[in-house]
Amino acid sequence: MELRQLEYLIAVAEEANFTRAAERIRVAQPAVSAQIARLERELGERLLDRTQRRVRLTAAGEAVLPFARAALGAVADIRTAVDELGDLVRGSVSIGTVTAHNVDMPSLLAKFHRDHPAVEITLSTDSSDELIDGVRSGRLDLAIASVGSAEVPAGLQVEATTDEVIDAAVGREDPWWGRRSVGVDELADRPLIALPAGSGIRSRLDEACAAAGVSVRVALEASTPLELVDLAAHGLGVAIVPRSVARSRTHIHPVAVTPELRGRLVLAWRARGPVSPAARVLIALAREHVRVGGGA
Repeated sequence: MELRQLEYLIAVAEEANFTRAAERIRVAQPAVSAQIARLERELGERLLDRTQRRVRLTAAGEAVLPFARAALGAVADIRTAVDELGDLVRGSVSIGTVTAHNVDMPSLLAKFHRDHPAVEITLSTDSSDELIDGVRSGRLDLAIASVGSAEVPAGLQVEATTDEVIDAAVGREDPWWGRRSVGVDELADRPLIALPAGSGIRSRLDEACAAAGVSVRVALEASTPLELVDLAAHGLGVAIVPRSVARSRTHIHPVAVTPELRGRLVLAWRARGPVSPAARVLIALAREHVRVGGGA
């Protein structure tokens, strides 16, 4: 029994067609047929039903298929183990982030690239829900995403980068200038300035409003908290931002929201399943760079 026979069997089973399977694995179709026939003779059972237009697994084929996949998976794990043993880091890594966060991504990626120049790096942005799904599915190796207070999404490990109170912030001419706090329900009466839907702070705002049965109007969106407070300073509405940002400008007045809102961003990576050497190094490096406090 040869590994290529198992590879051919998997391809035919998934494509339900010898020709498409051969094209997928870039082997001549007669070679695929011959190798699977040899495997069937060795096992003494027909693995594929070739009598229909679509090739289907027989009962024996159904029984063999998961073991074939496990065998090829074990070979891939062996290669990964050898790479790790030889301190060989290569391949690619994929990182996803929300639109605003407090991790110095340029310096993080620059250090990783200096140490491992052969690794291809992909960086993208998305909503927190999509990022969590991407890490869980393996599409992403690492993500910076927003989760609820003390929440750890199923199947993932997380490390906090930011855990901070969220305030309303207003300009000098705003009627809320000088107020110490406002209720979530009062936000419904004002035009709000917030991060895009799906971002960390916006998700916490939406959750709090839903819990209170309040419908709010987001009049303006911007990609960073600093842009939000600049818009509020010009009298365009009430910015929903981290407390550290609300208190960082003299022309902005922070107003606490009750019940308290908190913004929590985390690094997230898979808790189980194979992790490439490159991704393992990136995750360790990213964890060294995170800090709690003062972000988005």
